[in-house]
Parts: sequence; C-alpha cells; structure tokens
Amino acid sequence: MSDTSALASALLDACLAEGMMIATAESCTGGMIIAALTDIAGSSAVVDRGFITYSNEAKMDMLGVSQETLKAHGAVSRETALEMAAGALAHSRASLALAVTGVAGPGGGSPEKPVGLVWFGVARNGVPAEAEFRLFENKGRDFIRHETVRTALGLGLRAI
Repeated sequence: MSDTSALASALLDACLAEGMMIATAESCTGGMIIAALTDIAGSSAVVDRGFITYSNEAKMDMLGVSQETLKAHGAVSRETALEMAAGALAHSRASLALAVTGVAGPGGGSPEKPVGLVWFGVARNGVPAEAEFRLFENKGRDFIRHETVRTALGLGLRAI
C-alpha cells in the first residue's frame, strides 16, 4: 500500500469513526484527492462528493467563491482556498471539506506565486475554516500534484 493510499484509508476510517461525510474542492489536482479516497472499497460510506473547479468560473458557480475574492487575491490564495472549502461544505452533505488551489506547473508561476505554491483549505461543521500553504519543490507537475494530495489527506486527518 502506498503512502497516499494509507493516508486515504486512515482518513476514511477516521471519518467513519466520527460519523462524518467528506467532500473535496480541487483545482490544481483535478480530482486526484477524491480519486485517492474513492479508490478504496467502502469509501461510499463517508465520501459525499468532489468538486473539480479548475476555472475561476467553476469556483464561482459550483462553490460560491466570490468574484471580488478572485479579483483581489487570485485563484491561488488563502482567501480562495477558504471560500472553496466553505463552499464545498455548504454545497454538500459533508461535515468535512478539503480544498486545494495552486500552481502545479510547469508554467503559470510568478515571483509572488511560484510553481509549487499550493493553498489548502479545511472546513468542518461548527469550526471556522482554516487555510495554510505549502511551497513544494519544483520537481515537475506530477510531483507537485501528488504531494498536494498527500498533504490534503494529512490535513483532513489532522482536522478530525
């Protein structure tokens, strides 16, 4: 079992033990987090849904991220990650939501938001949403996306 599979399994077990459903809101990972969870048999007991919101329009339409937030802070920001996580919670039956938005590369980076920058949002019913970032080493798009999945799963575990 891979490290990612072990983390996904542990998160599913923790959600099951707590009677929680989970939802994801993913941009740079394009659904890899929800795929890691649903690769595991029995995940339907706790996985509600995954939102793949690659474009700004999808973030606004599916999650309720405000246009003002996107204009003021950009898609890759603390504010957007928080709104994505809160939106996933509000638009699902989940009591735990994980959100990711970042620059996976190889292009698209800037001095302020370099390739490898990923913001994570975690929202849980009754608890204020939290956000944090990681700056992953630029070892290619696959590396950044896989590290993002592992980190998001770990943050979900920590939130429970």
